[in-house]
Amino acid sequence: MEELFEGFEEIVEIIHFHVLFKLSFAALAGVVIGLERELKGKPLGLKTCMIVSVTACLLTVVSYESAFLYAKEYARPMDPGRIPSYVISGIGFLGAGVILRRGNEAISGLTTAALVLASAGIGITIGAGFYGEAILGILFLIVGIKVIPYFFEHLGPKGLNTKDTKVKLFIQKNTDLTNLLKEMKSKHFTIKRVKVIEEVDDIVISCIVTTNKNIYTTDVFYDMKSIHGVIQAEVESLD
Repeated sequence: MEELFEGFEEIVEIIHFHVLFKLSFAALAGVVIGLERELKGKPLGLKTCMIVSVTACLLTVVSYESAFLYAKEYARPMDPGRIPSYVISGIGFLGAGVILRRGNEAISGLTTAALVLASAGIGITIGAGFYGEAILGILFLIVGIKVIPYFFEHLGPKGLNTKDTKVKLFIQKNTDLTNLLKEMKSKHFTIKRVKVIEEVDDIVISCIVTTNKNIYTTDVFYDMKSIHGVIQAEVESLD
């Protein structure tokens, strides 16, 4: 009887060590994934990704262990992937919370939301015991976030090396707006989403100006101010 009890204790210790290893691995994975967002000052960073990854891992371990532990008591097979499937469904609410729509109609936070899902996926992968696959997943995520964008920025198409700037111009009423837009384009700017509003004292033009990433926002401001008929200029970077 004592030998049986000692054997049971050894099994429990092995299980606990196995779970501890999984949770530690999941925490490390969450830190690695969230670090990139943290360094960029994004709303979802290191701590959030670690919490998501560890929680997903823990729930996956519980789901798989309980499926085998209680299957005999219920006299029917249990689905070990039932809880992880709810994790993926529920994580969408957290991801939706970091997707923002700005006043200028630009959408931000999509990459951060995707990383929330990735953290949960990595946690589930580790919890299910697929360590090699988890490492490969982390490596691919890092390559996709840091290496590939850098490669395309320097060697890819020119369209990937541009940025958008929101511009608002207050213009004298007697100004020819068509010539003004032509003058803006002559400065090698791409103009889109032009909105013209006539007010009491002046005319307001709001638009998005696309420029090379190497051009400073202040340079766009000075160029806008130098256009004939512009009284005041407001410039906001969308990146």
